[in-house]
Amino acid sequence: MFVTDIRKEFYEVVANQRVALLVAPDIDALCACKILQALFHCDQIQYTLVPVTGWQDLGTAFFEHKKQFRYFVLINCGANVDLLEMLQPDDDSILFICDTHRPVDVVNVYNDTQIKLLIKQDDDLGVPLYDEIFRDDEDEEEEEGNDSGNESDNGSEPSGKRRRFDEGEIERRIERQREKREWEARRKEILFDYEQYEYHGTSAAIMFFELAWVLTKDTKDMLWWAVIGLTDQWVHDKITNMKYVTDIGTMQRHVSRHNHRNEDEENSLSIDCMRISFEYDLRLTLYQHWSLYESISNSCYTSCHFKLWTLNGQKKLQEFLADMGLPLKQVRQKFTSMDMSIKENLREVIEESSNKFGLKDIRIQTFGVHFGFKNRFLASDMVHASTALLESTEKDKSETDNFIKALDSLSRSNLERLHLGIDLAKKKLIAIQQTVASCICTNLILSQGPFLYCYLTEGTPDVKLFSKPMALTLLCKYLLKAFIQSTRNKRCRLLPLIMAAPKDVDKGTVLVVGIPPDAETSDKKNFFGRAFEKAAESTSSRTLHDHFDTSIIELKTEDRSKFLDALITLLS
Repeated sequence: MFVTDIRKEFYEVVANQRVALLVAPDIDALCACKILQALFHCDQIQYTLVPVTGWQDLGTAFFEHKKQFRYFVLINCGANVDLLEMLQPDDDSILFICDTHRPVDVVNVYNDTQIKLLIKQDDDLGVPLYDEIFRDDEDEEEEEGNDSGNESDNGSEPSGKRRRFDEGEIERRIERQREKREWEARRKEILFDYEQYEYHGTSAAIMFFELAWVLTKDTKDMLWWAVIGLTDQWVHDKITNMKYVTDIGTMQRHVSRHNHRNEDEENSLSIDCMRISFEYDLRLTLYQHWSLYESISNSCYTSCHFKLWTLNGQKKLQEFLADMGLPLKQVRQKFTSMDMSIKENLREVIEESSNKFGLKDIRIQTFGVHFGFKNRFLASDMVHASTALLESTEKDKSETDNFIKALDSLSRSNLERLHLGIDLAKKKLIAIQQTVASCICTNLILSQGPFLYCYLTEGTPDVKLFSKPMALTLLCKYLLKAFIQSTRNKRCRLLPLIMAAPKDVDKGTVLVVGIPPDAETSDKKNFFGRAFEKAAESTSSRTLHDHFDTSIIELKTEDRSKFLDALITLLS
């Protein structure tokens, strides 16, 4: 059931209770978790934080904690499956779900007692009506049918009358069965249309920030986490540009309110102050923590536009830098060391040259933050750094260790960890850029009919990085954009892409990701989740659908070819 008053129906309910927080491994969920933790600290609410990496983890965590806890908060997991069937909760357990995954499972929507959805209803949810998918009258009708049958058997009416009555009863029963079959066929169709595509709704961090605002307990830190949660959706291409711009507008109003409120405070210029500002900044990844040259070379937007994997592309980049009139010495050194005279109007200079070179959208609406006088970060810097920490491939580090590190990096008291994340993010971006270049230059992207396919073999440089879902998804999106720029085949430009990379060599598994076609007008709806399930079912492929995003699965390496053949048949 949808919660309409988040303060009364959620926060006041858990206020004097112990709560279990089950948090998915993505940056938006981490930011939502930070906001909720801050609120719980304010009101001294006891909670236990449990990171959950997939459905199996969620089931185990719930089973281990259901004896001690009555209230569970699931962040960015659980909305898109029937939780009652999956978790089998006790009758007094209550599950609050704040999840961006859509579509929301219909049982979760219409369960009034145990499932409470902290989800914005102004999102385009399109939930089918109750009567279209649930029937309450079946049992009554059957009982009615049995009763009338019994009466006719026991009655002492003449046999001719009884036969006529029986015939009428049989006709009614046949009519009822026909109606039931029609209703079931219609129900199947409605549910198929509703559950066919996977997509994302309003950021969980924004939902919890709005709760803090309603409670008048919102701080600048919470606002910054909400901004990072939204930016995570944009960086990982989960929401449409229209949705991003709308939500940025909402955040901008909150930023103006906070900045206006703090103008009069004495500590607004203190050494540990925090200032958030709306920026119309460059789409160059981590450029303030890198050299401008490396940032342009490793940002998806500029790299794909210039086709930097070709000699012509490299030449074009040199022309672009020359057109801006920036000395190579300046461009190749760290941004912080560049001359102040160049840095002051750098954005305008880059925008002017970008328009000449066809980079129309080089600037993007976003937010920046100053911690004290020295540290400045853009929201996207935070997302890349925290993601790199969350999906770190260091040996001897468990996923829980990575989760805690990523969570810590979001606090302004842990800037060292954040800088460590930024260094890891740079390595990851360079690896993505090099992998994209090698895939395109060696024609590794194959057109399989209804989709494009690329497989990274064991032994590819940095292949270990791409055994993680977010890294592989980012590579997949980058590769599709690059392929569209480099191919002359117009039909291929409209196709989705499936990518596979080794997950665990010892177990012989690969990680498979499917993404929708890349188009300006794309609604970011992904149909691969359903397709993967059907293909695995029809070929008895050994797959593991454990990820909260249904379009990411694990597959046994030997079953790869029959799984692909089934997908081609299914989608043709």
